[in-house]
Amino acid sequence: MEPILNIENLTKTYGAVPNQTKALNGITFQVMPGEFLGIMGSSGSGKTTLLNCIAAVVKPAGGSIVMEDRNLRSLDGRALAEYRGKTVGYLFQNFELLDNLTGRENILLPASLHKVTEKAGSLRLKQLAEYLEITDVLDKFPGQMSGGQRQRVAAARAMILHPKLILADEPTGALDSKNAKNLMEKLSSLNQEEQATILMATHDSGAASFCKRILFIQDGVI
Repeated sequence: MEPILNIENLTKTYGAVPNQTKALNGITFQVMPGEFLGIMGSSGSGKTTLLNCIAAVVKPAGGSIVMEDRNLRSLDGRALAEYRGKTVGYLFQNFELLDNLTGRENILLPASLHKVTEKAGSLRLKQLAEYLEITDVLDKFPGQMSGGQRQRVAAARAMILHPKLILADEPTGALDSKNAKNLMEKLSSLNQEEQATILMATHDSGAASFCKRILFIQDGVI
């Protein structure tokens, strides 16, 4: 089986000489299709920078990121927008929902941006809402939802376009233990039942226990 994601000697620095910080210092690993892989490390270890590089939000200084035989360095314009919107789905620690949109509108936003038909978007929304148990909050605004509901709405938004890879950055960081366990059970089921490939950065050992494999990162090194 070929890896879905291949990271080779990835580097990223912040700041200028002589005060440069190496956030990533030669990261190399692979993610296999259908894998639930955890990246563990303390705050400042490079976890979020790594996910941002994979999501093409941050540009690495060196190395390569190859997703299904496509090198991210070769993508620009429409191909890059397509990659960010459809190939990867990003689940953020602080939800990143738009406060002036309902749960339904937040979830369907990527579908609208990428010109998915209303019928196809609504069908996928119904499936995810039932699965993630958020049907009753679809017409509420984020400010009317609990933290757990907001994170599950955010998870539905990340998965609405059937991404090849779901990136989850400390997805339980803003949740209490009950909601954190509920979210992880949902992500684990998606991994098992839909064969969703998930790469999750976390420092929470409880969340990490749901992963099939764990890599530890410290000072930008695996």
